[in-house]
Amino acid sequence: MNIPVPPSNNLHQLPPQQVAFHRTELAVILSLYGRFVSAGEWRDYGISCLREVAVFSVFRRTAENPMYRIEKRPKMRDKQGMYAVIGMDGQILRRGHDLKTVLRVLERKLIRAVD
Repeated sequence: MNIPVPPSNNLHQLPPQQVAFHRTELAVILSLYGRFVSAGEWRDYGISCLREVAVFSVFRRTAENPMYRIEKRPKMRDKQGMYAVIGMDGQILRRGHDLKTVLRVLERKLIRAVD
């Protein structure tokens, strides 16, 4: 009896990889998040690890759309940089290769004049 053998390229297909933030990247992001929470600006966050992008979303309130999205797209590493900060309206505020440099666009919003 002959049993049909499936093609060898379909035998061990791995599930699609997902992109995630590394521990050091999360430490930088959560440090900034903590400063904004203590200032009363941000109240909630969400993390999405998808196939091509990892997203850290920041919310003023839980039920709203995110104020900012911090995205990591490894496919953009050789082009414009894999990190990006995106505003509420979808506009890219900053893109680059270094996460700390990209997050400076948000740190400027934290600095206020003290009376």
